[in-house]
Amino acid sequence: MANLNRWDPLQDALTLREAMNQLLEDSFVNPTNARTGQGFVPALDLSENKDAFLIEAAVPGLKPEDLEITFENGVLTIKGQVRQENEENKRHFHRIERRFGSFQRTINLPTAVKPDAINANLTNGVLQLEIPKAEEVKPRRVTVNVSPSAPVDISKN
Repeated sequence: MANLNRWDPLQDALTLREAMNQLLEDSFVNPTNARTGQGFVPALDLSENKDAFLIEAAVPGLKPEDLEITFENGVLTIKGQVRQENEENKRHFHRIERRFGSFQRTINLPTAVKPDAINANLTNGVLQLEIPKAEEVKPRRVTVNVSPSAPVDISKN
C-alpha cells in the first residue's frame, strides 16, 4: 500500500520569526540591498593556527582582478564585484536567482599581524588568505636557566 503525504501549505510558509528577521535585515542592517535586490556578502571562515590567521571566503565566478583586499589599522577588507553578463536583450529570463553587484566584507583581527606578508590565493571560487601573526603575539617558550647553587648570605642587613 502506498503512503499518502499531504501537502501542508503552512510548512512552506516563512515563520513569523524568519519574516521579522528578514524585514529588520532589509530595513535597518542593509537597506540598499533590499531596495536594489542586488549585492551580497560572501560567506567566510576565519581560523587560526600558532603562526597565522586563515580566511576562506566563497566568491564563485570571480577573477583575481574582480577582488580588492586591503589591510589598515587592524581591519582586513575584502571588496569585489560580480558582474552580470549583458545578455538580457538576447534571452527572456523566467528567473534570475544569482546575485550580482558589489560587496564588501570587513574583519577585525584580534591580534597584531604582518600586513606585508599576507598571502592570497583564488582557487575554484574560494579565496584563501593567510595572514601571518606578528612576532610579538606568537606564543613562545621561555627557558629557565639553572644557576649553580651558591650559599646566600642573609646576614648583610
